[in-house]
Amino acid sequence: MSNRNSGGGGKRSLLLSLWLLLAASLRLWPAGGSGHVVTHMRGFDGPLPFYLETGYVEVDERHGVQLFYYFVRSEKDSDEDPLVLWLSGGPGCSGISGLAYEIGPLKFDAKGYRGGFPTLLYRPETSTKTSNIIFVDSPVGTGFSYATTEEGLKANDTKAVEQLVIFLRKWLQDHPRFLSNPLYIAGDSYSGLIIPGLTLEIDRSIELGEKPLFNLKGYIAGNPVTDSQFDTDGQIPYLHGMGLVSDELYENARGNCGGKYSAPSNAACTEAIQAIKNCTRDLSGQHILEPACPDVVWSTKTVALADGISRVMLESAEFLSGFKCPEAEYVLSDIWGNDATIQESLGVRKGTIGEWRRFNHGLSYTEDIQSAVEYHSRLATKGYAALIYSGDHDPGITHVGTQAWIRHLNLTIVDDWRPWYVGDQVAGIFF
Repeated sequence: MSNRNSGGGGKRSLLLSLWLLLAASLRLWPAGGSGHVVTHMRGFDGPLPFYLETGYVEVDERHGVQLFYYFVRSEKDSDEDPLVLWLSGGPGCSGISGLAYEIGPLKFDAKGYRGGFPTLLYRPETSTKTSNIIFVDSPVGTGFSYATTEEGLKANDTKAVEQLVIFLRKWLQDHPRFLSNPLYIAGDSYSGLIIPGLTLEIDRSIELGEKPLFNLKGYIAGNPVTDSQFDTDGQIPYLHGMGLVSDELYENARGNCGGKYSAPSNAACTEAIQAIKNCTRDLSGQHILEPACPDVVWSTKTVALADGISRVMLESAEFLSGFKCPEAEYVLSDIWGNDATIQESLGVRKGTIGEWRRFNHGLSYTEDIQSAVEYHSRLATKGYAALIYSGDHDPGITHVGTQAWIRHLNLTIVDDWRPWYVGDQVAGIFF
Protein backbone atom coordinates (compact mmCIF):
# COMPACT_ATOMS: atom_id res chain seq x y z
CA MET A 1 0.00 0.00 0.00
CA SER A 2 2.89 2.27 0.72
CA ASN A 3 6.45 2.15 -0.43
CA ARG A 4 9.84 2.73 1.11
CA ASN A 5 12.29 4.68 -0.94
CA SER A 6 15.97 4.06 -1.39
CA GLY A 7 18.62 6.59 -2.17
CA GLY A 8 20.99 6.40 -5.10
CA GLY A 9 24.76 6.28 -4.99
CA GLY A 10 27.84 6.87 -7.14
CA LYS A 11 28.76 9.82 -9.38
CA ARG A 12 27.65 12.13 -6.56
CA SER A 13 29.60 15.17 -7.75
CA LEU A 14 28.21 14.83 -11.27
CA LEU A 15 24.68 14.35 -9.95
CA LEU A 16 25.07 17.38 -7.70
CA SER A 17 26.22 19.48 -10.64
CA LEU A 18 23.29 18.35 -12.73
CA TRP A 19 20.89 19.06 -9.86
CA LEU A 20 22.27 22.56 -9.39
CA LEU A 21 21.97 23.19 -13.11
CA LEU A 22 18.35 22.01 -13.06
CA ALA A 23 17.55 24.09 -9.98
CA ALA A 24 19.06 27.20 -11.56
CA SER A 25 17.00 26.76 -14.71
CA LEU A 26 13.78 26.17 -12.75
CA ARG A 27 14.13 29.48 -10.92
CA LEU A 28 13.21 31.10 -14.20
CA TRP A 29 9.65 29.88 -13.71
CA PRO A 30 7.20 32.11 -11.85
CA ALA A 31 6.21 31.22 -8.31
CA GLY A 32 2.72 30.23 -9.39
CA GLY A 33 -0.53 32.01 -10.02
CA SER A 34 -3.09 31.99 -12.78
CA GLY A 35 -4.09 28.64 -14.19
CA HIS A 36 -3.96 27.26 -17.72
CA VAL A 37 -7.32 26.55 -19.37
CA VAL A 38 -7.39 23.31 -21.36
CA THR A 39 -9.99 23.13 -24.14
CA HIS A 40 -8.61 20.28 -26.27
CA MET A 41 -6.53 17.24 -25.48
CA ARG A 42 -4.90 14.64 -27.66
CA GLY A 43 -6.90 11.42 -27.57
CA PHE A 44 -10.23 13.16 -26.90
CA ASP A 45 -12.53 13.68 -29.87
CA GLY A 46 -13.46 17.36 -30.10
CA PRO A 47 -13.39 20.07 -27.42
CA LEU A 48 -13.66 19.00 -23.80
CA PRO A 49 -17.32 19.22 -22.69
CA PHE A 50 -16.32 20.63 -19.30
CA TYR A 51 -14.11 23.39 -17.92
CA LEU A 52 -10.61 22.10 -17.14
CA GLU A 53 -7.86 24.25 -15.69
CA THR A 54 -4.36 23.15 -14.75
CA GLY A 55 -1.57 24.97 -12.99
CA TYR A 56 1.01 25.14 -10.24
CA VAL A 57 0.92 26.56 -6.72
CA GLU A 58 4.17 27.21 -4.88
CA VAL A 59 4.00 25.85 -1.32
CA ASP A 60 7.65 26.21 -0.28
CA GLU A 61 9.51 29.22 -1.65
CA ARG A 62 12.88 28.26 -0.19
CA HIS A 63 12.95 24.90 -1.97
CA GLY A 64 10.79 25.83 -4.95
CA VAL A 65 8.12 23.22 -4.21
CA GLN A 66 5.36 23.51 -6.81
CA LEU A 67 2.22 21.39 -6.57
CA PHE A 68 0.43 20.73 -9.86
CA TYR A 69 -3.35 20.55 -10.04
CA TYR A 70 -6.27 19.79 -12.35
CA PHE A 71 -9.41 21.81 -11.64
CA VAL A 72 -12.82 20.92 -13.08
CA ARG A 73 -15.77 23.22 -12.57
CA SER A 74 -19.17 21.83 -11.68
CA GLU A 75 -21.38 21.28 -14.70
CA LYS A 76 -24.45 22.27 -12.69
CA ASP A 77 -23.83 25.55 -10.82
CA SER A 78 -20.17 26.30 -10.22
CA ASP A 79 -21.00 29.41 -8.18
CA GLU A 80 -23.07 27.51 -5.62
CA ASP A 81 -21.94 23.87 -5.75
CA PRO A 82 -19.34 22.58 -3.28
CA LEU A 83 -15.61 22.97 -3.82
CA VAL A 84 -13.84 19.65 -3.22
CA LEU A 85 -10.10 19.14 -2.78
CA TRP A 86 -9.53 15.53 -3.89
CA LEU A 87 -6.44 13.68 -2.64
CA SER A 88 -5.31 10.44 -4.27
CA GLY A 89 -3.69 7.54 -2.43
CA GLY A 90 -0.22 6.12 -2.52
CA PRO A 91 1.49 8.13 -1.30
CA GLY A 92 2.59 9.07 -4.79
CA CYS A 93 -0.57 8.68 -6.92
CA SER A 94 -1.17 11.55 -9.32
CA GLY A 95 -4.38 13.53 -9.35
CA ILE A 96 -5.04 11.89 -12.71
CA SER A 97 -6.07 8.83 -10.67
CA GLY A 98 -9.13 10.68 -9.42
CA LEU A 99 -9.68 12.59 -12.65
CA ALA A 100 -9.53 9.64 -15.07
CA TYR A 101 -9.99 6.46 -13.00
CA GLU A 102 -12.33 7.30 -10.15
CA ILE A 103 -14.67 10.30 -9.90
CA GLY A 104 -13.65 12.69 -12.68
CA PRO A 105 -15.07 13.48 -16.12
CA LEU A 106 -12.45 11.57 -18.13
CA LYS A 107 -11.69 7.90 -18.58
CA PHE A 108 -9.37 5.88 -20.79
CA ASP A 109 -10.95 3.62 -23.38
CA ALA A 110 -9.22 0.44 -22.20
CA LYS A 111 -11.71 -1.92 -23.81
CA GLY A 112 -11.28 -0.30 -27.19
CA TYR A 113 -7.51 0.04 -26.98
CA ARG A 114 -5.74 -1.24 -30.09
CA GLY A 115 -2.23 -0.02 -29.43
CA GLY A 116 -0.49 3.33 -29.78
CA PHE A 117 -1.85 6.43 -28.08
CA PRO A 118 -4.93 5.80 -25.87
CA THR A 119 -8.35 7.29 -26.46
CA LEU A 120 -10.03 9.39 -23.79
CA LEU A 121 -13.79 9.35 -23.24
CA TYR A 122 -16.23 11.44 -21.22
CA ARG A 123 -17.47 9.79 -18.01
CA PRO A 124 -21.19 10.61 -17.70
CA GLU A 125 -21.36 9.65 -13.99
CA THR A 126 -18.63 12.13 -13.03
CA SER A 127 -18.84 13.78 -9.62
CA THR A 128 -18.22 17.11 -11.34
CA LYS A 129 -21.86 17.03 -12.38
CA THR A 130 -22.58 18.67 -9.03
CA SER A 131 -19.18 19.64 -7.55
CA ASN A 132 -16.16 21.77 -8.36
CA ILE A 133 -13.16 19.50 -7.85
CA ILE A 134 -9.43 20.19 -7.51
CA PHE A 135 -7.33 17.09 -8.21
CA VAL A 136 -3.87 17.81 -6.81
CA ASP A 137 -0.54 16.04 -7.36
CA SER A 138 0.53 15.70 -3.73
CA PRO A 139 2.98 15.14 -2.11
CA VAL A 140 5.82 16.81 -4.00
CA GLY A 141 7.36 14.41 -6.51
CA THR A 142 3.92 13.09 -7.45
CA GLY A 143 2.73 13.52 -11.04
CA PHE A 144 3.86 16.88 -12.42
CA SER A 145 4.67 18.41 -9.01
CA TYR A 146 8.33 19.22 -8.48
CA ALA A 147 10.92 21.02 -6.36
CA THR A 148 14.03 22.97 -7.33
CA THR A 149 16.20 21.45 -4.60
CA GLU A 150 16.89 17.90 -3.51
CA GLU A 151 15.85 18.83 0.03
CA GLY A 152 12.53 20.08 -1.32
CA LEU A 153 11.70 16.62 -2.64
CA LYS A 154 11.87 15.10 0.84
CA ALA A 155 8.35 14.71 2.15
CA ASN A 156 6.31 13.14 4.92
CA ASP A 157 2.69 13.06 6.08
CA THR A 158 3.05 16.13 8.30
CA LYS A 159 4.74 18.18 5.61
CA ALA A 160 2.12 17.08 3.07
CA VAL A 161 -0.62 18.43 5.35
CA GLU A 162 1.22 21.73 5.86
CA GLN A 163 1.83 22.19 2.15
CA LEU A 164 -1.76 21.37 1.25
CA VAL A 165 -3.03 24.10 3.60
CA ILE A 166 -0.72 26.56 1.83
CA PHE A 167 -1.83 25.18 -1.54
CA LEU A 168 -5.51 25.66 -0.78
CA ARG A 169 -5.00 29.13 0.70
CA LYS A 170 -3.06 30.35 -2.34
CA TRP A 171 -5.41 28.63 -4.78
CA LEU A 172 -8.41 30.39 -3.26
CA GLN A 173 -6.60 33.72 -3.27
CA ASP A 174 -6.11 33.20 -6.99
CA HIS A 175 -9.73 32.00 -7.43
CA PRO A 176 -11.71 34.28 -5.05
CA ARG A 177 -15.04 33.45 -6.72
CA PHE A 178 -14.93 30.08 -4.91
CA LEU A 179 -14.29 31.48 -1.42
CA SER A 180 -17.97 31.27 -0.48
CA ASN A 181 -18.54 27.77 -1.90
CA PRO A 182 -18.91 25.01 0.72
CA LEU A 183 -15.46 23.39 1.06
CA TYR A 184 -14.89 19.67 1.54
CA ILE A 185 -11.63 17.75 1.85
CA ALA A 186 -11.89 14.34 0.23
CA GLY A 187 -9.96 11.36 -1.06
CA ASP A 188 -9.36 7.66 -0.68
CA SER A 189 -6.86 4.98 0.26
CA TYR A 190 -3.62 6.36 1.78
CA SER A 191 -5.04 9.88 1.85
CA GLY A 192 -7.17 8.62 4.75
CA LEU A 193 -4.17 9.47 6.92
CA ILE A 194 -3.89 12.97 5.44
CA ILE A 195 -7.52 14.12 5.17
CA PRO A 196 -8.43 14.34 8.90
CA GLY A 197 -5.21 16.14 9.83
CA LEU A 198 -5.61 18.54 6.92
CA THR A 199 -9.22 19.22 7.91
CA LEU A 200 -8.09 19.99 11.45
CA GLU A 201 -5.39 22.37 10.20
CA ILE A 202 -7.94 24.21 8.09
CA ASP A 203 -10.22 24.40 11.14
CA ARG A 204 -7.32 25.85 13.15
CA SER A 205 -6.76 28.47 10.44
CA ILE A 206 -10.43 29.42 10.66
CA GLU A 207 -10.25 29.76 14.45
CA LEU A 208 -7.20 32.01 14.11
CA GLY A 209 -9.03 34.19 11.61
CA GLU A 210 -6.38 33.70 8.95
CA LYS A 211 -7.18 34.98 5.47
CA PRO A 212 -8.66 33.85 3.26
CA LEU A 213 -11.31 32.45 5.55
CA PHE A 214 -12.11 28.89 4.50
CA ASN A 215 -15.79 27.97 4.22
CA LEU A 216 -15.09 24.46 5.52
CA LYS A 217 -18.11 22.20 5.84
CA GLY A 218 -16.69 18.69 6.18
CA TYR A 219 -14.60 15.86 4.82
CA ILE A 220 -14.97 12.59 2.92
CA ALA A 221 -12.75 9.49 3.09
CA GLY A 222 -13.19 6.36 1.00
CA ASN A 223 -11.68 3.00 2.00
CA PRO A 224 -9.32 5.11 4.07
CA VAL A 225 -6.01 3.97 5.53
CA THR A 226 -6.54 5.05 9.13
CA ASP A 227 -4.67 3.02 11.74
CA SER A 228 -2.37 0.05 11.11
CA GLN A 229 -3.83 -1.97 14.00
CA PHE A 230 -7.49 -1.43 13.11
CA ASP A 231 -6.81 -1.81 9.38
CA THR A 232 -4.82 -5.03 9.77
CA ASP A 233 -7.01 -6.58 12.45
CA GLY A 234 -10.00 -6.28 10.15
CA GLN A 235 -8.48 -8.26 7.28
CA ILE A 236 -8.73 -11.84 8.56
CA PRO A 237 -12.33 -11.52 9.84
CA TYR A 238 -13.19 -9.96 6.49
CA LEU A 239 -11.64 -12.79 4.48
CA HIS A 240 -13.51 -15.31 6.62
CA GLY A 241 -16.78 -13.43 6.32
CA MET A 242 -16.44 -13.34 2.53
CA GLY A 243 -15.98 -17.12 2.45
CA LEU A 244 -12.33 -16.97 1.41
CA VAL A 245 -10.96 -18.57 4.57
CA SER A 246 -12.27 -21.75 6.20
CA ASP A 247 -13.85 -21.78 9.64
CA GLU A 248 -10.98 -23.97 10.87
CA LEU A 249 -8.25 -21.59 9.73
CA TYR A 250 -10.14 -18.58 11.04
CA GLU A 251 -10.88 -20.07 14.46
CA ASN A 252 -7.27 -21.19 14.78
CA ALA A 253 -6.05 -17.67 14.08
CA ARG A 254 -8.61 -16.02 16.31
CA GLY A 255 -7.86 -18.36 19.19
CA ASN A 256 -4.08 -18.02 18.97
CA CYS A 257 -4.04 -14.29 18.23
CA GLY A 258 -6.94 -13.14 20.37
CA GLY A 259 -8.33 -11.19 17.42
CA LYS A 260 -5.13 -9.10 17.19
CA TYR A 261 -3.32 -9.81 13.93
CA SER A 262 -1.22 -6.69 13.35
CA ALA A 263 1.52 -7.69 15.82
CA PRO A 264 1.60 -11.46 16.53
CA SER A 265 2.60 -12.14 20.12
CA ASN A 266 3.41 -15.85 19.84
CA ALA A 267 4.59 -18.46 17.35
CA ALA A 268 1.20 -20.14 17.05
CA CYS A 269 -0.38 -16.83 16.08
CA THR A 270 2.32 -16.19 13.47
CA GLU A 271 1.82 -19.65 11.98
CA ALA A 272 -1.96 -19.25 11.88
CA ILE A 273 -1.68 -15.92 10.06
CA GLN A 274 0.81 -17.38 7.59
CA ALA A 275 -1.56 -20.27 6.84
CA ILE A 276 -4.26 -17.77 5.89
CA LYS A 277 -1.81 -15.77 3.78
CA ASN A 278 -0.87 -18.95 1.93
CA CYS A 279 -4.50 -19.56 1.06
CA THR A 280 -5.18 -16.01 -0.13
CA ARG A 281 -1.86 -14.96 -1.66
CA ASP A 282 -3.20 -15.18 -5.23
CA LEU A 283 -6.14 -12.86 -4.53
CA SER A 284 -6.14 -9.39 -6.02
CA GLY A 285 -5.06 -6.95 -3.34
CA GLN A 286 -7.41 -4.34 -4.78
CA HIS A 287 -10.66 -6.21 -5.45
CA ILE A 288 -11.36 -9.80 -4.47
CA LEU A 289 -13.63 -10.45 -7.47
CA GLU A 290 -11.12 -9.17 -10.04
CA PRO A 291 -8.20 -11.12 -11.52
CA ALA A 292 -4.92 -10.51 -9.73
CA CYS A 293 -2.25 -8.70 -11.72
CA PRO A 294 0.82 -10.90 -12.25
CA ASP A 295 4.14 -9.36 -11.28
CA VAL A 296 5.16 -9.30 -14.94
CA VAL A 297 2.75 -6.39 -15.54
CA TRP A 298 4.61 -4.18 -13.10
CA SER A 299 8.11 -5.45 -13.90
CA THR A 300 7.59 -5.09 -17.66
CA LYS A 301 6.07 -1.68 -17.19
CA THR A 302 8.99 -0.55 -15.05
CA VAL A 303 11.51 -1.75 -17.62
CA ALA A 304 9.59 -0.06 -20.41
CA LEU A 305 9.48 3.23 -18.58
CA ALA A 306 13.15 3.09 -17.67
CA ASP A 307 14.29 2.10 -21.16
CA GLY A 308 12.82 3.99 -24.11
CA ILE A 309 13.76 1.12 -26.43
CA SER A 310 11.12 -1.02 -24.72
CA ARG A 311 8.34 1.56 -25.02
CA VAL A 312 6.96 -0.10 -28.16
CA MET A 313 5.99 -3.06 -25.99
CA LEU A 314 4.27 -0.78 -23.50
CA GLU A 315 2.17 0.77 -26.27
CA SER A 316 1.12 -2.50 -27.86
CA ALA A 317 -2.44 -3.77 -27.74
CA GLU A 318 -1.10 -7.28 -27.21
CA PHE A 319 0.63 -6.26 -24.00
CA LEU A 320 -2.49 -4.78 -22.44
CA SER A 321 -4.94 -7.40 -23.69
CA GLY A 322 -2.71 -10.17 -22.36
CA PHE A 323 -3.62 -9.23 -18.80
CA LYS A 324 -7.20 -9.21 -17.57
CA CYS A 325 -6.54 -7.39 -14.30
CA PRO A 326 -7.96 -3.85 -14.09
CA GLU A 327 -4.63 -2.43 -12.90
CA ALA A 328 -3.14 -3.14 -16.33
CA GLU A 329 -5.21 -0.20 -17.57
CA TYR A 330 -2.91 2.13 -15.63
CA VAL A 331 -0.40 1.56 -18.42
CA LEU A 332 -2.53 3.84 -20.59
CA SER A 333 -2.09 6.80 -18.27
CA ASP A 334 1.70 6.38 -18.34
CA ILE A 335 1.64 6.54 -22.13
CA TRP A 336 -0.63 9.59 -21.89
CA GLY A 337 1.35 11.47 -19.24
CA ASN A 338 4.69 11.12 -21.04
CA ASP A 339 3.38 12.48 -24.33
CA ALA A 340 4.88 15.87 -25.24
CA THR A 341 1.61 17.06 -26.80
CA ILE A 342 -0.33 16.25 -23.64
CA GLN A 343 2.21 17.99 -21.44
CA GLU A 344 2.07 21.07 -23.65
CA SER A 345 -1.74 21.15 -23.58
CA LEU A 346 -1.66 20.86 -19.77
CA GLY A 347 0.86 23.69 -19.44
CA VAL A 348 3.52 21.46 -17.88
CA ARG A 349 6.81 23.27 -17.42
CA LYS A 350 9.52 21.74 -19.55
CA GLY A 351 12.44 20.20 -17.73
CA THR A 352 10.74 20.09 -14.34
CA ILE A 353 10.29 16.30 -14.17
CA GLY A 354 11.78 13.23 -15.78
CA GLU A 355 9.63 10.25 -16.65
CA TRP A 356 6.02 10.81 -15.62
CA ARG A 357 4.28 8.06 -13.65
CA ARG A 358 0.72 7.82 -12.44
CA PHE A 359 2.11 6.27 -9.26
CA ASN A 360 5.61 7.36 -8.30
CA HIS A 361 7.00 4.51 -6.20
CA GLY A 362 10.30 6.35 -5.81
CA LEU A 363 9.25 9.22 -3.56
CA SER A 364 11.56 10.34 -0.80
CA TYR A 365 8.78 9.97 1.73
CA THR A 366 8.43 9.19 5.43
CA GLU A 367 5.12 7.97 6.82
CA ASP A 368 5.02 9.80 10.15
CA ILE A 369 1.28 9.72 10.89
CA GLN A 370 0.66 6.27 12.34
CA SER A 371 -3.00 6.74 13.18
CA ALA A 372 -5.73 9.19 12.19
CA VAL A 373 -8.26 7.98 14.77
CA GLU A 374 -7.52 10.80 17.20
CA TYR A 375 -7.98 13.35 14.40
CA HIS A 376 -11.43 11.91 13.67
CA SER A 377 -12.26 12.06 17.36
CA ARG A 378 -11.35 15.74 17.58
CA LEU A 379 -13.23 16.58 14.40
CA ALA A 380 -16.35 14.86 15.75
CA THR A 381 -16.62 17.59 18.39
CA LYS A 382 -16.49 20.45 15.90
CA GLY A 383 -19.73 19.95 14.03
CA TYR A 384 -18.34 19.23 10.59
CA ALA A 385 -20.04 16.75 8.29
CA ALA A 386 -18.06 13.53 7.75
CA LEU A 387 -18.64 10.76 5.23
CA ILE A 388 -16.63 7.55 5.62
CA TYR A 389 -17.43 4.99 2.94
CA SER A 390 -16.09 1.52 2.23
CA GLY A 391 -16.50 -0.89 -0.63
CA ASP A 392 -17.07 -4.51 0.34
CA HIS A 393 -14.50 -6.04 -2.04
CA ASP A 394 -11.30 -4.38 -0.80
CA PRO A 395 -9.27 -6.96 1.18
CA GLY A 396 -6.69 -4.42 2.32
CA ILE A 397 -8.72 -1.62 3.89
CA THR A 398 -11.83 -3.55 4.80
CA HIS A 399 -15.20 -2.35 5.97
CA VAL A 400 -14.64 -4.56 9.04
CA GLY A 401 -11.58 -2.56 10.10
CA THR A 402 -13.24 0.75 9.24
CA GLN A 403 -16.30 -0.02 11.33
CA ALA A 404 -14.04 -1.05 14.21
CA TRP A 405 -12.26 2.32 14.47
CA ILE A 406 -15.55 4.18 14.00
CA ARG A 407 -17.01 2.23 16.95
CA HIS A 408 -13.88 3.12 18.91
CA LEU A 409 -14.81 6.81 18.59
CA ASN A 410 -17.82 6.00 20.84
CA LEU A 411 -20.08 8.43 19.01
CA THR A 412 -23.73 8.79 19.90
CA ILE A 413 -25.85 6.98 17.31
CA VAL A 414 -28.75 9.15 16.23
CA ASP A 415 -30.01 6.87 13.44
CA ASP A 416 -29.21 3.17 13.37
CA TRP A 417 -27.86 1.29 10.36
CA ARG A 418 -30.34 1.12 7.50
CA PRO A 419 -30.32 0.07 3.84
CA TRP A 420 -28.77 2.34 1.25
CA TYR A 421 -30.66 2.27 -2.04
CA VAL A 422 -29.60 2.99 -5.60
CA GLY A 423 -32.88 3.34 -7.39
CA ASP A 424 -35.06 0.63 -5.89
CA GLN A 425 -32.21 -1.77 -5.18
CA VAL A 426 -30.32 -2.20 -1.91
CA ALA A 427 -26.66 -1.42 -2.56
CA GLY A 428 -25.31 -1.29 0.99
CA ILE A 429 -25.95 -0.04 4.51
CA PHE A 430 -25.31 3.27 6.21
CA PHE A 431 -26.12 5.32 9.27
